[in-house]
Amino acid sequence: MFERFTDEARQAVKLAQANARRLDHHLIGTEHLLLGLLDQPQAVSTEILGRHGLDHGRAYRAVADLTPRAPKDALDAEALESIGIDLSAIRDRVEAAFGPGALDRPPQRDRRGNLVSGRHVPFSPRAKKTLELSLREALALKHGYIGDGHILLGMLREGQGLGSRVLADAGIDAEAVRREVVLRLGTRRKAG
Repeated sequence: MFERFTDEARQAVKLAQANARRLDHHLIGTEHLLLGLLDQPQAVSTEILGRHGLDHGRAYRAVADLTPRAPKDALDAEALESIGIDLSAIRDRVEAAFGPGALDRPPQRDRRGNLVSGRHVPFSPRAKKTLELSLREALALKHGYIGDGHILLGMLREGQGLGSRVLADAGIDAEAVRREVVLRLGTRRKAG
């Protein structure tokens, strides 16, 4: 399925993963897909959702409010800092080497039992369903590609994830957005 994704759709998925890491989440959910869509200034979904009053900043704040971060253990940090260990400097160096949130992700093992970096963040079942529905939306529109607009249509069709809740809480009329996306995609015939 990913071979059918346009550059914008691939970028949305990469940005979804980056947003999940930034929020210290261990799964990519529909809310992260929404953030990934809104993180691209030139994307169809960003343009349409922006006209309806939702931008990345507003959506990010809503997701952060709906999914609070796990509290960090401040006592350990204070104890280490009291003996001269600067945790923020260590975190910066580790993240520079292994990516944002590297210390926050649990270590994982590959098939042979070796530890891997934990850089991959898996999709939640609802996010997987959204991506599957994006393919169905593309096929229904007789498009040979999956664009960022198709992902938004898949999210609207899935309708149960946190991404849909953020849209609803923002007062966005899902049917109106759906009609606009379909109309816009009908005018954009883009190959892979």
